[in-house]
Amino acid sequence: MVEHDSPHLDAVFHALADGTRRRMLRSLRGQPRSVGELAAPFQISLAAASKHIKVLERAGLVTRQIQGRTHLCHLQPQALAEGEAWLRQYEQFWTARLDALDAVLQADPPIPASRTRTPR
Repeated sequence: MVEHDSPHLDAVFHALADGTRRRMLRSLRGQPRSVGELAAPFQISLAAASKHIKVLERAGLVTRQIQGRTHLCHLQPQALAEGEAWLRQYEQFWTARLDALDAVLQADPPIPASRTRTPR
């Protein structure tokens, strides 16, 4: 069962609410990247990129490994599992609704085109 009032779930959706952070996560899918590499496509300062990364870290979506002066960021995709489970509940809801609609449409004969026109 998915906890609806989970602080972790709130943090995940907060992190994913920003397009810059979503693009950073996408760029981390292939390999770890430095803060500078993550900042480059956005033309933002390293400080601004670091603030975005901190939000991702608090949500558990990213870990940071320090190697000398380089901060290497790693994607933690398992952190998305709680958000995916929450969304899956709504997927099941809409699938059931669409299946019910399909059953109604399959059961009723089509309305002739002449009956659907409005008089002029």
